[in-house]
Amino acid sequence: MSRAMHRASDGGMRRTRRTAWAGLVALVLATSAEALAQTKESGAKPIPQVITDAQIPQAKTDGKQQTQRLIVVSIADRKLALVENGKVVKLYGVAVGAKVSPSPPGEYTIVHRIPKPTYYAPGVIMPSGKNNPLGTRWIGLSIKGFGIHGTNQPRSIGRSLSHGCIRMRNRDVEDLFERVRVGDRVQLAAERSEEIAQIFAGAPAMLTEATAQTAKTEASAEGDEIEKGRPNPVGSHW
Repeated sequence: MSRAMHRASDGGMRRTRRTAWAGLVALVLATSAEALAQTKESGAKPIPQVITDAQIPQAKTDGKQQTQRLIVVSIADRKLALVENGKVVKLYGVAVGAKVSPSPPGEYTIVHRIPKPTYYAPGVIMPSGKNNPLGTRWIGLSIKGFGIHGTNQPRSIGRSLSHGCIRMRNRDVEDLFERVRVGDRVQLAAERSEEIAQIFAGAPAMLTEATAQTAKTEASAEGDEIEKGRPNPVGSHW
């Protein structure tokens, strides 16, 4: 076989292989196009990617219901109630503002909690101790200068003798202090509405008979001074 015939034979074989490959590619493309057309006609949708619960971010929770706290002070009853999630959980006896320096009725919030507060008055700075008029704890309200605090005059509890603040026995304010937080709501109620009456209905007397009798028969020096209009200390209306 001549060289010219051999070259012609090789060229023919290469063309045949190219033609075969081209035919195979055309067949694959046609098959894919037909399958796509059938999918569109049938309305079939591609299968979405499955996302398991483990792949979904889960909200963190400790399973505990957030406690909604409200302090209600009945100025008329001279009592304080701690309400949690709509239920009265604790009642305390308090002293409220005197006639010349009444406690301000209204809705407030707790803005700070101070253990062992220092008392400030014109020319007086008194550190925490048994003689401190603010007692052992101060729970400041969102009305400047007013708060709930202890006292060095426990006989004033149950009476209208303060400069406007809500006084409590030291042991009681220490208990309340641990139960409340900044941001909790405080209601000072001047009138005994039906709602207030329900909160304090059947509340046990916070004063013993002996203490009540003493309060009636004994004129406390503190009470006398307040009724005469003693000036309020700077920074708070204790």
